[in-house]
Amino acid sequence: MTINCDLCKLLANPPDDVLLWRDDRLAVILVDEPGYPGYVRVVWHRHVREMTDLPPADRAHVMQAVWAVEEAQRATMSPHKVNLASFGNMTPHVHWHVIPRYTDDAHFPNPTWGAKQREHDHAAVAARAALLPALRAAIIENLK
Repeated sequence: MTINCDLCKLLANPPDDVLLWRDDRLAVILVDEPGYPGYVRVVWHRHVREMTDLPPADRAHVMQAVWAVEEAQRATMSPHKVNLASFGNMTPHVHWHVIPRYTDDAHFPNPTWGAKQREHDHAAVAARAALLPALRAAIIENLK
């Protein structure tokens, strides 16, 4: 653990409603991003800066988890598109963002951190948030 890393701190004691799944190498966590229910991060436990710092088998393990999350999102939330991203510019710790996107979300077609295109459709966001228990169950099932 690196003391100044937000992800290391989160993984040390994740709230039950945030932690969707974990094994001895990584965790799948729900991100509280207003307007984007189902936004998930796949986070490597150890503080590692780049994917290529991991042995090939561990890289494959990360990506299998990312794909399992994407499949669960597609099956339960029916997004128009799923965005996958690994940045780490602000938090240099291996992690992937897996974000279900919809043509009516506030930023579409821009990235979620880009210019807002419209206000959130609160009814659509609430309907998507209601799918979170099913998403959690599908992620767990996909990662067994």
